[in-house]
Amino acid sequence: ELQSALDRGARIYGEIKGYGFSADAYHITAPDPEGNGVILAMTNALKAAGIKPEDVDHINMHGTSTPLGDVAESNTIKKVFGDHAKKISLNSTKSMHGHTLGAAGAIESIAALLSIYHGMVPPTINIENQDPECDLNYTANEAEVRDVNIALNNAFGFGGHNSTLVFQKYQD
Repeated sequence: ELQSALDRGARIYGEIKGYGFSADAYHITAPDPEGNGVILAMTNALKAAGIKPEDVDHINMHGTSTPLGDVAESNTIKKVFGDHAKKISLNSTKSMHGHTLGAAGAIESIAALLSIYHGMVPPTINIENQDPECDLNYTANEAEVRDVNIALNNAFGFGGHNSTLVFQKYQD
């Protein structure tokens, strides 16, 4: 709770403003090519947070570096954010820490909060041969210094579990 953190003098890295989740049950391992469940998770998270798509600065993608997954997630971001998608700094920290399965969402949420706190988006490392359908700003190979007020974290699971968290810079 905020008041407890303030009373303790704790460092506040950001606030959880909203979340969205869905279960599309498309396939045990493959993402829904239309991205309906992911779109629902992201739009519900934005709605719960009271955030407009054009206010989002950064998304820590689920990004597992698979042809099906990366293209599908990129396409859902384009559908949810429209023209603003090209202005968002995207990344996948899995490129650095690997896929930790159940811990991935927690690790990536910490990375998103640190992006807000430090004003720097970590890179997606080892991007060499980018799929032509992945045509957004993936913060390829070098960190990007920028003001991040709103960040999202996408986490998807086997069987079509999809979740999105919305974080916002703390304003005292």
